Amino acid sequence: MTDNDTVSLNHVLEGPEGAPVLVFSNSLGTSLRMWDEQAAALVEHFRLLRYDHRGHGRSSVPPGPYKIDDLGRDLLALLDHLEIERAAFCGLSLGGMVGMWLASHAPERVSHLVLCCTSARLGPPENWTLRAKTVREEGLGAVAEASMERWFTPMLRESRPGVLRWAERMLLDTPVEGYAGCCEAMRDMDLTGSLGDIQAPTLVVAGADDPVTPPDHAKLIVGSIPGARLTVVGNAAHLANVEQPEKVTREMLEHLVPMTGSGGIR
Repeated sequence: MTDNDTVSLNHVLEGPEGAPVLVFSNSLGTSLRMWDEQAAALVEHFRLLRYDHRGHGRSSVPPGPYKIDDLGRDLLALLDHLEIERAAFCGLSLGGMVGMWLASHAPERVSHLVLCCTSARLGPPENWTLRAKTVREEGLGAVAEASMERWFTPMLRESRPGVLRWAERMLLDTPVEGYAGCCEAMRDMDLTGSLGDIQAPTLVVAGADDPVTPPDHAKLIVGSIPGARLTVVGNAAHLANVEQPEKVTREMLEHLVPMTGSGGIR
């Protein structure tokens, strides 16, 4: 396991000082920019912390394999560094897995939880081993086309080519070792036994057309976290927050309004 003190996480902290802190955590093969639409809508109301996982974006790239514990402890170290004692958390896919780890292992640090297009256990393991091997040997170009097919519905891929190019560039800019190391973290992850320990009010968002973490994965999470609520977003595949930004942001706001005090968000 990598010493978390040696991992430097690229991050952006913005929004009014004194506002409730909301952490955004990215998916495999993306960067903190995947949350651009949500950040623009929420920055006036929250102190936003966006960051890149180890091996992603502009964060440092220790040699893999990684564990979900590594990624969770990386975030705890960043929160400590920034003197953030407690925050709401929103993560998609790999980011959601980190959120579940954080909320179960350090519940005092998480006030609210939003889990998007994610899973508590995502097999089969041999698929992740093969993908890590493929990118180490052939680069991320070898998985780019299949990734875009998983991330977005055919409708988006045909009608919004600019979004597709932006997302593919984000994937191709991901360091190979970071991508492969996180594949191995997802391969070995099993959070099912700790979901019942999560105390934070939890919203689970699923994409109706998500081939990676379909709604059944979300239903398992909702059934295991006391009081969790599920919403399924139509016409959205794996990156639902990019494909349907207004719908996802609206669901987030409804869940997070209690953080802002009795006045809510207008």
